[in-house]
Amino acid sequence: MAKSENIFKRYELKYLLSEEQYRLLKERLKDYIKPDEYKESTVCSLYYDTPQKVLIRRSLERPAYKEKLRLRSYGVAKGDTKVFVELKKKYGGIVYKRRVGMKCDEAEKYLNGKEKAKQTNQITDEIDYFLKFYGDVEPSILLFYDRTAFVGCEDESLRITFDKNILYRENDLSLKKGVYGTRIIEEGQVLMELKVSHSIPLWLVHILNELKIYKTSFSKYGTAYCMSLKTEKLREERICG
Repeated sequence: MAKSENIFKRYELKYLLSEEQYRLLKERLKDYIKPDEYKESTVCSLYYDTPQKVLIRRSLERPAYKEKLRLRSYGVAKGDTKVFVELKKKYGGIVYKRRVGMKCDEAEKYLNGKEKAKQTNQITDEIDYFLKFYGDVEPSILLFYDRTAFVGCEDESLRITFDKNILYRENDLSLKKGVYGTRIIEEGQVLMELKVSHSIPLWLVHILNELKIYKTSFSKYGTAYCMSLKTEKLREERICG
């Protein structure tokens, strides 16, 4: 049976902050939030998709339902590093995430269709169905970012994360190949994510309004994919020109 800490159901809201907004917000939040168990980490996420990029193209159309599959590590992985296979679905504004931990080598073989998961449960059953449904899933894009994470002092179901130095790449598609790539937000910008089970606390709403921090629609994978398309188009124009 899947453990509850590997199953998430929540609202996820995103805000793109300037350097000044980030500085002011941190000061205002210091009495309301505290570092979570893993305060600082370098998040490495390998997204899987079809060769035609069906998953991300569908996601960018903003349908009522969408899903993503990724392999995540915290820091550069080795073959025996524990990583997480994550299936993320969104419907009606609510995010449902399932994840299962396994060694990196095992996870890569599993997602590449070379072997079955060694430990099976409801979550691996869902991932198996996903892989069978799409049929030809493969590594698509790698994303990296430095994350600082906090939880609410009074309500730890409130989670606030700040992501900096967001990079992507389309080569060396393995969590074991190091952190490098192309920047997808401006230097100094910070992506904040609020993760709540229900509504945003009123004190936080007031702070965000006072600092003129407003919700935005931002997908790291989607932004990386669009940048990749533009780069490819420019390359083709240079060749043809």
